[in-house]
Amino acid sequence: MKDSKKVNSTASVSKIGQAIQSWLNNNNKKFFFVSIFLCLLFSVLLFNVKISEANDDSTYIESGYKYVTEFPKFFHTFNAPLYPMVLALVIKVFGFNLILFKCFSVLFNLLGLILLYRALNNRVPAIIFIPVILFHAINHQVLYFASMTFSEAFYIFLQSLMVYSFIKLYDKIKENGVNIKKQYLNWLFFGFSLLLLSTARSVGMIALPTAILFFLLDKNYKAVLWTILSYGIFKGLYELTVSAIWNVPNQFKGQAKALMQKDLYNPSLGMEDFGGFVTRFMENTSQYLGKRFYQIIGWRSENVQIFPTETGEMPSQFSLFGASGFFTLILVIIGVWFIYKKANRSLFFIALFCLTQTVFSFIILQARWDQVRIILVCMPLLLLILFYLIYQISQKINAGLEGLTVIVLAVTLSFSFSTIKRSSKNLPIVSKNLKGEKYYGYTPDWINFLKCSEWCADNLPPSALVASRKAPMSFIYGKGKKFFPIYSVIKRDTATNQSNPDSALVFFKANKVTHVMLGQLRTDPNNPAAGFINTMHNILVPIAQKYPEKLVLVHTEGAFEETQVYEIKY
Repeated sequence: MKDSKKVNSTASVSKIGQAIQSWLNNNNKKFFFVSIFLCLLFSVLLFNVKISEANDDSTYIESGYKYVTEFPKFFHTFNAPLYPMVLALVIKVFGFNLILFKCFSVLFNLLGLILLYRALNNRVPAIIFIPVILFHAINHQVLYFASMTFSEAFYIFLQSLMVYSFIKLYDKIKENGVNIKKQYLNWLFFGFSLLLLSTARSVGMIALPTAILFFLLDKNYKAVLWTILSYGIFKGLYELTVSAIWNVPNQFKGQAKALMQKDLYNPSLGMEDFGGFVTRFMENTSQYLGKRFYQIIGWRSENVQIFPTETGEMPSQFSLFGASGFFTLILVIIGVWFIYKKANRSLFFIALFCLTQTVFSFIILQARWDQVRIILVCMPLLLLILFYLIYQISQKINAGLEGLTVIVLAVTLSFSFSTIKRSSKNLPIVSKNLKGEKYYGYTPDWINFLKCSEWCADNLPPSALVASRKAPMSFIYGKGKKFFPIYSVIKRDTATNQSNPDSALVFFKANKVTHVMLGQLRTDPNNPAAGFINTMHNILVPIAQKYPEKLVLVHTEGAFEETQVYEIKY
């Protein structure tokens, strides 16, 4: 009798799981429209009028502006060039408007959401993909970049476009095999999407070899050929156009050298060896899958930060995230294997692309970056893989879908609460920003730095060229004034790790620099006592010690954590 009750109880629990799945399948379109509404609602609540302290978003805007004002002399070589080109088009049509740039990011994120839904609908059980769509729609980290001018929202859109184009192509391949006469538009669409992805973010170039690998595993050698040809057509046209108009090298040549360095900001440390890339992979796995992944879904505090030393090395407590990071990676690999074995070919391509993109990012990027946006673009696909793994395990052991339902609910509620909490904090800030208090929400160090950039634009002659540690940010808040960028210690003396004063002065003079901004920008935004970014100090202190008369203080912004402007007297 007890055994009978146990069986009945298990059966009823299993029926609950099946009922939930059936209900979600029948109502997935309603959830889709609800997701769009929530995405727009929280995009407004989490809208950020300011520029990020990370500097890259303002770099894209400055590059877009230069495309328009310095055409054809300027070409964006800092990283992949496509996004600044898009911003240049917006500037050319609508003028320079920061809020409008951000609105386009919101649009790109929304389009990415729609395309991802179109790609997954009716191909994956709703109990798996609806939570993924909800994550994309309302996760506050995703929506943060949806209102910023980083390339993440744009890349997410192109990533979804590439996945959608592949799904449409593969559907036709399954029906008729490779038939170029009937499928040439699909092949061109797919090849074009591969090119867009690779020119929007360097890691996007992994999509082409992933597609080739997929078709090789599928033993479809004609598809391999047409994948290469469809991409090659657009890649060839792109390179010819860039060479004819701008006459610049391939985008990957300059970046490859920087990525091969042990430290992006200190070339004197030399190039990375094989062991160094293995260490990179291990450290990045710990950071992004052990820390950032769980921060994004709301299972780990966002206040947990590990900062590299001056030499770029990670402190010993960094290993705290190692176990959870590699455990998560193993689960992802098992999930990809499950998808492959279950012969869900469309989903397998998506999973394979996600895995190769994640691993490739961990190998090529220096560990000192540790920025949430590196893994963020992979998050919807990572969750898709992990949810699918749990789903298949539940099916395999006849455990019903209750376990998956609990985990999905735990993840969804966690990032939903994080989004609601972040929205309540953001509303007062964005309200004051829109009312004209453009510096509200920054810490004092940044307020002084940005106000000082504005002072330079208002008080120095147009011919003055000011060296700035965050030149693109100074450009934005300095009303379009050009600033000279300093990202690392120039003319470094290996004995002192500071600039050689004579060489530094020659460098500044050769580049027509007339002034220098010296700020105290925090290394840890939440802890002013942790120190400040001392790049400019390591350049100016040796000059001041040897030639004190050559640096004349002309302005100080702020009473503490101040930023100073010095004129260079050659």
